[in-house]
Amino acid sequence: MQIIKVDPRALKENPDRMRQSKSSPQADALMLATIKAVGIVQPPVVAPEADGGNGYIIDAGHRRVRLAIAAGLEEIEILVADAANDNGAMRSMVENSVREPLNPVDQWRGIERLVALGWTEEAIAVALALPVRQIRKLRLLANVLPAMLEQMSLGDMPSEQQLRVIAASGQVDQKEVWKAHKPKKGDTASWWQVANALTRKRMYAKDASFGDDLAQAYGIEWVEDLFAPADQDGRYTTNVEGFLGAQHEWMTSNLPKKGGIVDVNSWGQPELPKKASQVYGKPSKADHVAMYLDRDGKVQTVHYRMPETAKPKGAGVDGVVAGGADADATASPKARPDVTQKGHEMIGDYRTDALHDALGRAPIEDDMLMALMVLAFAGQNVRVDSGADGTFYGGKRFSRHAVGLFDENGKLAFDLDTLRVAVRSVLIDVLSCRRGMSNSGMIARIAGDAIGADEFLPNMGSEDFLLCLSRQALEASCAEASVQPRPKVRETRAALVEHFASEHFVHPSGRFAPPADELLDWIRAGVATDISGRGSQDDDGDAGDPGEEQEARVEEEADQDDPRDTDAEAEDGHDQDFDHRAAA
Repeated sequence: MQIIKVDPRALKENPDRMRQSKSSPQADALMLATIKAVGIVQPPVVAPEADGGNGYIIDAGHRRVRLAIAAGLEEIEILVADAANDNGAMRSMVENSVREPLNPVDQWRGIERLVALGWTEEAIAVALALPVRQIRKLRLLANVLPAMLEQMSLGDMPSEQQLRVIAASGQVDQKEVWKAHKPKKGDTASWWQVANALTRKRMYAKDASFGDDLAQAYGIEWVEDLFAPADQDGRYTTNVEGFLGAQHEWMTSNLPKKGGIVDVNSWGQPELPKKASQVYGKPSKADHVAMYLDRDGKVQTVHYRMPETAKPKGAGVDGVVAGGADADATASPKARPDVTQKGHEMIGDYRTDALHDALGRAPIEDDMLMALMVLAFAGQNVRVDSGADGTFYGGKRFSRHAVGLFDENGKLAFDLDTLRVAVRSVLIDVLSCRRGMSNSGMIARIAGDAIGADEFLPNMGSEDFLLCLSRQALEASCAEASVQPRPKVRETRAALVEHFASEHFVHPSGRFAPPADELLDWIRAGVATDISGRGSQDDDGDAGDPGEEQEARVEEEADQDDPRDTDAEAEDGHDQDFDHRAAA
């Protein structure tokens, strides 16, 4: 046998070779990268042509020759052997039968040898056509117990996460755990049990709110995580009790006003007091603060709102319920009032009709119209389920804004600045986008879009809000923020939280502008209601007031007494109403 150099294009393939099936593209790419990096390590085996030929026929190494040509090599070394009687069939059979890839432990030993010779991890990855992550994963075996390496050399490898847990623990702990979980001969190891036995809860310094003084008081010693990213604080401690105790003491010393420390449930959520509702928007001065520790030991803060206590029915001014001996006393006879109840009802009708006519036809300045709008909301017939803060109910909520428009003599006297403040305050109390009875619906979204309220929305790139988004919504947010999605939803969410820590993020569903189709449907519904003008139900489906129906029947009967006057008044009122709508 001899080694010579020839042009690989001059070699001829053996038609009787053993491996007839084509190799996978991945395997060819791996060998091609290796040939380009280090050349052909093992020369192909060839034999001289029989029957008077002067060429060489390949016995072993057809892929090496083919990929050497693809790599552009002009010459390769070949091993010339004597021609076999069976045309190399047995030799090819033996070689392909005994050939197999290196196990991970042997790969690790080879990588460590290359590193000792000056190779970098990136260079090794390029030469072997392996990811750099795989090279670093194999290098974790340097911290594994030799007895575990023997099991891994049989092809029984743990997962990457399990391997990291094993490599991060000490040799003494590994020895004790392996003694308890060592498999029987021929069986595979329960690596998840080994990893669970070696897992220790780590509390990281980046999650600590306390300082070095509390750390020393609770005996906390920080250990550097060698596998943590270089740009992050990788210090940790396994003293979980001391870490949590220091966090609790820090929370006790830094409790805000109206604040308290609460526990968490089995899902890691804070247990707020009964009937308390968590505040997700901007908290008010009347809201309470709850501090708690999450599953990672971080100090978290939430705001919650307690329901207001309603006064008992029938309570007087001094809080005493009406009734008792005074109620049983015989009432003294009263004189007949100047105007009866029926007269007051008629006066109310006269005033209402006159007020409506004046509002429809009398000249009114713009500032007076704004002031009257503020007064209208303070009326006792107005009920608004406000989403604003405070403990005001009924007319008290709006009367506190209206009283600022009067002078000391009880007359309407105001300037434009005072009027603007009152109008803004009324709109704040009326418009709401909260879920529940206080929701103003489409009106609040239209108003917010009109005044540019999107600019005042808070940063929604928090952990609490991103937990409410689906995978598709998270990936769409990644596309807008130029963030690469991760394989796991949890990792994608963490990347978005880190990205939006320094940028302002508002999810498209949180903006004020309503969808165009919904807005058009709302407008059409309003136009249809305005055209009909007479329905037994309003927009929300509530039935009309029976008193109003009775009054309508009385008016119809009164109209029938003089048809001519009725027609003239109806025509006049229709023209006036048309003029006011056109002006509006």
